[in-house]
Amino acid sequence: MLFQALLMTRRDWRAGELRFLLLALVVAVASLSSVGFFVDRMRAGLNRDAHQLLGGDLVINADRPVSQAWRAEAVRRGLRVADTTTFPSMALAGQGDDVRSQLASVKAVSPGYPLRGAMKLEDPADRAGGGTAANGIPGPGTVWADPAVLSALGIAVGDSLRLGESSFRVAAAIAVEPDRGAGFINFAPRVMLPLADLEATGLIQGGSRVTYRLLLAGAPQDVQAFHGWVTRQIRDENLKGVRVESLESGRPEMRATLDRAEQFLALVSLLSAMLAAVAIAMAARRFMLRHIDACAMLRCLGLTQRQVTEIYLLEFLAVGIAGGLLGIAVGFAAHYVLLEWLGRLVTDTLPPPTFMPALQGIATGILLLVGFALPPVLQLRNVPHNRVIRREQDPPRPATLASYVLGLSVFIGLLVWQTRDIKLALLTAGGFIGGFAAFALLGWLSLRALRLLRGHVTHPGWRFAITGLQRRTGATVVQTVALSLGLMALLLLTVVRGDLLAAWRNATPPDAPNRFVINIQPEQKAEFESRLNAAGIEDAQLYPMIRGRLVGINGKPVTGDTYVEDRARRLVDREFNLSTMRTMPSQNRISAGQWFDDSGPAASVEEGLAKTLGLRLGDRLQFDIGGQQVEAPVTSLRKLEWGSMRVNFFVILNPAIMRDMPQTWITAFHLPEAKATLVGDLTQAFPNLTVVDVGSMIRQMQSVLDQVVVAVEFLFVFTLAAGVLVLYAALLGSQDERIRESGLLRALGATRAQLSRAQWMEFAMVGALSGLLAATGAAAVGWALSRYVFNFEWAFSPLVWVAGLAAGCVCAFAGGWAGLRGVLRHPPLATLRGS
Repeated sequence: MLFQALLMTRRDWRAGELRFLLLALVVAVASLSSVGFFVDRMRAGLNRDAHQLLGGDLVINADRPVSQAWRAEAVRRGLRVADTTTFPSMALAGQGDDVRSQLASVKAVSPGYPLRGAMKLEDPADRAGGGTAANGIPGPGTVWADPAVLSALGIAVGDSLRLGESSFRVAAAIAVEPDRGAGFINFAPRVMLPLADLEATGLIQGGSRVTYRLLLAGAPQDVQAFHGWVTRQIRDENLKGVRVESLESGRPEMRATLDRAEQFLALVSLLSAMLAAVAIAMAARRFMLRHIDACAMLRCLGLTQRQVTEIYLLEFLAVGIAGGLLGIAVGFAAHYVLLEWLGRLVTDTLPPPTFMPALQGIATGILLLVGFALPPVLQLRNVPHNRVIRREQDPPRPATLASYVLGLSVFIGLLVWQTRDIKLALLTAGGFIGGFAAFALLGWLSLRALRLLRGHVTHPGWRFAITGLQRRTGATVVQTVALSLGLMALLLLTVVRGDLLAAWRNATPPDAPNRFVINIQPEQKAEFESRLNAAGIEDAQLYPMIRGRLVGINGKPVTGDTYVEDRARRLVDREFNLSTMRTMPSQNRISAGQWFDDSGPAASVEEGLAKTLGLRLGDRLQFDIGGQQVEAPVTSLRKLEWGSMRVNFFVILNPAIMRDMPQTWITAFHLPEAKATLVGDLTQAFPNLTVVDVGSMIRQMQSVLDQVVVAVEFLFVFTLAAGVLVLYAALLGSQDERIRESGLLRALGATRAQLSRAQWMEFAMVGALSGLLAATGAAAVGWALSRYVFNFEWAFSPLVWVAGLAAGCVCAFAGGWAGLRGVLRHPPLATLRGS
């Protein structure tokens, strides 16, 4: 059987029977493997860049010095380590009556800091304003300081400031601090000094509020192993005030950005898988239709059903292996070509690819071949002997129909594997399968409607085209469905993709707030707002902030020991930043329950906090606020947009129960670079204020977003190639039938010009219908993705339907010319003889 299969494979290749199937498989595997190679490198690069926001791959955060044994264990495992010590203190400048002070967040760092990313210092010669990379850490006796510190103290680089008992020279101004973080403890402007100089300042005393951080970096497997080891140590020793931070466990604003990045990249891979499946199915169907007679001849020559099945399975396996290997090579080379094409858009060197995308590409090719080539093979095994004499074929038997279920299962499994997100995969698979059924039904109904219009059409070309479509009802429906699915995926990656990316950008827009101001006293609120308005800052919304501790839920006391999860323990052990307001902030969205009114006590809780603490609607929360007890039921859960960089609160209470509570005010606003002096004016007028510059964090988040946008644009080229192949396959599938039909009509007197006009009219009708169906499907899928997966607002655009109609006609014309240009050249005599 093996020898016979190889002979048939060689014969079919020479006859051109396998070339389209091989081409479909190569393009499918090449597109998926190139996606895999690039996504593999891009994900590694994104995680590398995101780890810069931690300063390392892993961080141990504690309220006391980290155990030396832990540091020794990390070094033994081959990890690099660095230490930081952070605490609030007063920075002083000047002498005598001219002394000035500023609350600062002092950070002492050890050599090697940061392990990931780079400190950047302001450089007057740098017109871009991004700063220049620092060389190491501050030298002995020197500090680096935020510009806000220098402005508040009235000093410049080169002058001196005092920290505790020591005096330091300001060697540079800080432009970017990669691991600054967004917590309120870090909101005071930074002063950074060498860890070796910290003891001489005398600032660390008993009872000081100090945060110790041990930064670690190394190979992913070593970091993961140490993470597990230190987590067990914390649990076994029941340590308090110690937690392990990683990209997954900390930084909600960055985690949200990376989650969406992964989803966008997964979406492109998913659409490539869709188009690959359609291309393989179309190519396999055409192969089956062209081998029915040959299979009947083999049965007449004595081969059994099992032997026929084995021959074609071996032939397909040979094509699958060859196509898979060739596709892997093309995909690997293509991803390097397009990386070169990206040029300066990818400013950082991406990590090298792993072997996993190659293995996934080969496995994907085999899965596609098994799932979508097996049904035609099973149909061939059921071709009767009398097919040689009578041009008939029985319908597929139950086993063949079951194989289509197998193909569907393989397809859904492939989507889950490609996206690594069951929700996204099932949602898109459901839309894809639903679209398949809807497109088939609408295509059939459209053909029925054309039958009614045929009697009212007088133009002979249009009548001939309508008759041709109705005569090939099954082929026309298949062609319309394939064109619609291919166009839907392409529209989803062009017009709809642009809307999705625009909505994502709007979640963290360029004019997002880059300054936070806290500790605004009630008596300062009016004058503070007046100064902002005078400076042209109109987007600053002030919110009351109230410090309170959660002490009970439904009448039961709550402490850190109530929960097992580390994050839940930390939340309960510290004070909450509560707020109170009558109207919900614009960037919040109710996910359960209803916003409260003034009728009585009520609380609105962020849904992530509710999940962590196990809260439900109706639970009664008890807070201790400055010694006063406040109780309120949970009446709503809110979805927050962490990437917006606006003021967010975990818990908002009804103003009716918070009127007499001590409170300060907080705000966030966007400060243009041209108005940077406003910060100094505000801190001089209100010395108690803490103004925080989070612009560097926004720039880092935007940088990650920009990389993802470039990746989507890059991957679109491969998906476009797969889509073009699907469109070509859809039109090529009816080539044999059209050749026979054209030959008969020409023998009966029709001219080539008449047949050519009729073909173009057919293409116009099929293309227009497919384009409209594809646009509707793309808009529906785009809305569902933005609503249920990406969680941001998205508006319908009429451009989708305009683009769909135009693309449908263009693709139908292009595919018809490429696939059917030889139909009318086929001699009528050859057609009659072949009949």
